Amino acid sequence: MSDATKLARVIVRQIIEAGITDAVISPGSRNAPLSLALVTAQDLGLIKLHIRIDERTAAFYALGLAKATNLPVPVICTSGTAVANYHPAVLEASHSNIPLFVITADRPAELRRTGANQTTEQARIFGKAVRYFADVSGSIYPLELPLNALQTGPVHLNVQFDEPLIGSADTAWLDDLKISPPRKFDRKKAGTLASKSTRGLLVIGHDRGGLSVADVTKFADQLGWPILSEDPLTFPNTNAHASLFLTSTTIAKDLAPDTVIVIGRTTLSRSVNALIKSARATFVIDPRMATVDSDRMAEKKFTDIPELYTSPADPDWLSKWAKYSERTSKVVKEITTWSEPLIAREISQHLPDGASLFIASSRPIRDIEAFGAARSGVKTFANRGLAGIDGNISTALGIATTHSATFAVLGDLSFLHDLTGLIHQEEINLRILVINNDGGGIFSTLPQRGTHGFEQVFGTPHGLDPAAIAKAMGLDAKTISSVDQLRDELKKPVSGISIVVCDVPDRESNADLIKSLYAKMESI
Repeated sequence: MSDATKLARVIVRQIIEAGITDAVISPGSRNAPLSLALVTAQDLGLIKLHIRIDERTAAFYALGLAKATNLPVPVICTSGTAVANYHPAVLEASHSNIPLFVITADRPAELRRTGANQTTEQARIFGKAVRYFADVSGSIYPLELPLNALQTGPVHLNVQFDEPLIGSADTAWLDDLKISPPRKFDRKKAGTLASKSTRGLLVIGHDRGGLSVADVTKFADQLGWPILSEDPLTFPNTNAHASLFLTSTTIAKDLAPDTVIVIGRTTLSRSVNALIKSARATFVIDPRMATVDSDRMAEKKFTDIPELYTSPADPDWLSKWAKYSERTSKVVKEITTWSEPLIAREISQHLPDGASLFIASSRPIRDIEAFGAARSGVKTFANRGLAGIDGNISTALGIATTHSATFAVLGDLSFLHDLTGLIHQEEINLRILVINNDGGGIFSTLPQRGTHGFEQVFGTPHGLDPAAIAKAMGLDAKTISSVDQLRDELKKPVSGISIVVCDVPDRESNADLIKSLYAKMESI
């Protein structure tokens, strides 16, 4: 038996014994030993394989699976440019502490820098974005996979396979498996957080720094301070629409906190970040400070939820937050124009209990934050590590693989950016809502609006019909343009992959509507 086959089987056996249940493969020749070993394991019901021909799509799909399961997910490719296509998802995983297990096949090291086909410097190609890297020779035995390192982020194993790449078809190498429960990351005690402030504020970033909803909810209940969450669909006690009413300088001054506790990162709203900066003292709770965010600034930093020694909030302070949230809610309810804010409001309100929701970066996630009412019953996901619009379809598909009913809300550019995610027909229940404003709508709400060359370099109109594109790929797709149609699509059972394109007024009109809503905040 060849060294390539032996090594591949050692790796796959350890993957299975570690309790890993899914693996993602892109077809290639050099990774054949791993692919064939995984097929054998799949035939025995030991693992489920997901095939993606586009490596960038494969990595984001694996990222979504890892997000949804909280388990490591191996993603496996051949050598050369295939490896480089993993980089965006590896960066996202790194900045979110997601256990993405990158396994790249390579030629033997002696072929590097010799002009050999599909051979480049794959060793350390991801730099500091991975928690652990090993360049493994095909003759190294025994091999122990770096599974502990996966608990804090992505790991890269570059495996040199020499020919012959194809081995025997026996299954004896999978006998006497000892499958362990998935490994849990055992953090140290985080210490104590003490504050005498009666005008304190808890701000929860969209991904909570990877902390569980249950742990954050318990912490918030014990704290008893006003809550401001970038994800209002997860914390029903949050003061909804804060990013909207804090655009008022009068309200922001009235609500200036003495102390702020931030869980995770706040990456969506300038008005919220300005309020945080106005506080006398700031505490940060985020496990990523032990990995990628070691230079975060705060009076005190915690990598896990600390023990609390705090004073209760002033009742008048609590009522102020509730008052502004309630008044802004009335303004949001009065929106009748078919628009991006209205769509965000309706999605937030009418998603069925038990559904999962993936929210794309750029405008959709900001609109959900600003116009979504506080509720529970929905499990939300987003790529907030680096907040890119790449790979969003694939991430949503990976999440939907483990849920019975999943929705995703994407902008038209996010949709077009990841079309290759739709070319594989798996049994996945996902309804993608595409907000189509023919270009980059967020830029019309930023300072570059109206500058010379704006449409060419920022607006980037494409003139394409997303529904027609989806239909050409064999998918169920339609275009809607009213609130009643949207409510119908949110009520329908999610079966298979479907695309619902929400055609909205032009980007400039939407920016003007948002600006007018900001103006109303001055008089609520």
